[in-house]
Amino acid sequence: MEHIVIIGNGISGITAARHVRKLSDHKITVISAETDHFFSRTALMYIYMGHMKYEHTKPYEDWFWEKNRIELKRGYVERVNTNAKLLTFVGGETMPYDKLVLATGSTPNKFGWPGQELKGVQGLYGYQDLEMMEANTKNIQRAVVVGGGLIGIEMAEMLLSRNIPVIFLVRENSFWNNVLPKEESEMINRHIREHHVDLRLAAELDEIIGDENGGVKGVRTKAGEEIACQFVGLTVGVSPNVNFLKDSEIELNRGILVDEFLQTNIADVYAAGDCAEFRKPNGERRPIEQVWYTGRMMGETLARTLCGKQTAYQPGHWFNSAKFFDIEYQTYGWVWPQAKDTEGDFYWEEARGKICLRLRWDKASRKLTGVNNFGFRLRHHAFDKWFDEGRTVDYVLEHLRDANFDPELYRTHEAAILEQFNRENGTSLRLKKKSWKRILDFVS
Repeated sequence: MEHIVIIGNGISGITAARHVRKLSDHKITVISAETDHFFSRTALMYIYMGHMKYEHTKPYEDWFWEKNRIELKRGYVERVNTNAKLLTFVGGETMPYDKLVLATGSTPNKFGWPGQELKGVQGLYGYQDLEMMEANTKNIQRAVVVGGGLIGIEMAEMLLSRNIPVIFLVRENSFWNNVLPKEESEMINRHIREHHVDLRLAAELDEIIGDENGGVKGVRTKAGEEIACQFVGLTVGVSPNVNFLKDSEIELNRGILVDEFLQTNIADVYAAGDCAEFRKPNGERRPIEQVWYTGRMMGETLARTLCGKQTAYQPGHWFNSAKFFDIEYQTYGWVWPQAKDTEGDFYWEEARGKICLRLRWDKASRKLTGVNNFGFRLRHHAFDKWFDEGRTVDYVLEHLRDANFDPELYRTHEAAILEQFNRENGTSLRLKKKSWKRILDFVS
């Protein structure tokens, strides 16, 4: 019976542990310095906002781990000796392993700004960050959030839930425009401002100003503007949590370098989730994928390899989802900020400016290549199947009712979308009736 040790109790590590248990009787130990038990990291904001308690974010009861013979160890590993297959914890305790999984996640970025270590300056990634934010935002008058990504908008929403005014500094000319096309980015700009966030575009942090007690009293931008505040949220992305491995034999770049089987350069040592960096990226995907669902898929894939059935990581078609205050966002396939020369492009926006759809397709074959939708829900399984089948943009538009996943009696938009597409493209496509037979076939 092998001893499989997993460092990190996030979605990748816990998924690997659960599936190893399903497939084997190996001894499993999960190590975490963050919390005793696995919790849903994406729910951190709702704890702060008062919508949930910490115990509500744990997908499994505390008895689950003992029942499934998954040992939990609270501690921080400071050294990995791959030659001796031995872990050393802070304090000197050691633990041997037969196979090691590194699922250590990420840490918030800091870029050397003066004052970034002051009290009241922080990122938001783990449970300790949530506790720190609770302490750092008590009785403050104003907050500044730096960085135009998904964590930044979540932090702004958290602060507003406690009536703390927020100034949002975004270096780019439009929110998240390194990911979103122009129209979608401008929609989110408007939406952020409608929620009374003071959004400052093309504004870059230069310095965080401290007070006489080592706390924050303001920031200075590259343009020389000084903004008074008592809290600074740094949400300028994350980096793989790999510093403790720099003296090991494990090969690193930005993350822990792995092959398609999630194996490192060292036998019996693997990495999964935010900290893993693929030597050869999968298609158009980035070498580091810091997304919840890819972490889950890596954990499940790796469990098969750990149990003797070597399995390559095959994540399928790209998708992602998020929420910008009240506007839900989904993306399927590839929608770049600028369409490629070989791609067709179509954009529809509802009159109130809170719902939109963008389609991209290959001009030569007319096969669909990407979808962005904001403000209404589309079925993941529909687009997964349509991509597999190589369906054209024409087919997708005619069968768009099958993909609609909004609740019953919600306003529908398929007719307006198809009418605009026909007008702009000189086509005469007709909307098909919704078919539950086809919908059930998506998941069969």
